[in-house]
Amino acid sequence: MAHWEEMTVDGKPVKIFAGMPPKDTRGDGPHPAFVICQHAPGLDAFVERVIDRLAEAGYASFAWDAYHRTGADHPERRERVTDDGLITDMKATLAHMAKNPKVDMRRVGIMGHCMGGRTAYLGAASIDAFKVCGVFWGGSILLPRGHSGPSPLDLTRNIKCPVIGFFGNEDANPSPVDVNKIDAELTRCGVPHDFHRYDGAGHAFQNFTNTKNYRETQAEDAWGKELAFFKTKLNP
Repeated sequence: MAHWEEMTVDGKPVKIFAGMPPKDTRGDGPHPAFVICQHAPGLDAFVERVIDRLAEAGYASFAWDAYHRTGADHPERRERVTDDGLITDMKATLAHMAKNPKVDMRRVGIMGHCMGGRTAYLGAASIDAFKVCGVFWGGSILLPRGHSGPSPLDLTRNIKCPVIGFFGNEDANPSPVDVNKIDAELTRCGVPHDFHRYDGAGHAFQNFTNTKNYRETQAEDAWGKELAFFKTKLNP
């Protein structure tokens, strides 16, 4: 179901990995949709699985290449990603989605894993278009990228949509202490949120391509909880 599309950012072409619900079971839409923020390894088989599972559940989804400014093989690709660049890319992705008549722009969420979880948090705090935000072990939410501040956490007060988060208690980034700080700041700012923490799991516990870290029981439990949450927010 996942396929490649192309959008323009700052006058240059950027790849998007996209997916649409199957027509035979979900019709032509318009469908609720997600901006998918890629994890550190890039647009790989795991991102494809996320797109396909969302499509099966009735959601369109669009994952842009966050490394388009440096190149996917650049040794410092992740370090050169900046918050300003990510915000520009998310706005461009929304504009690309708005051109598709099969997408219901009134029902758009944002989600991501690993660095993508941080990006999703940043997006929800920087752009008002999102109706729900999914954060999966988002690392470095407490730190800015490419500037001296503010961090995504510092922008929490700007989040206008509910947030769901999934974290492994054996993770180091975010650590359980980091998750406590994020949880507390969301509470302080009055942002509705639902956090789930898993014993016996660390970073990337939902990523089946990471055989060392993948935990099937926790991963599938998280899938069920996230889809139920998304349904209540995007399919009223």
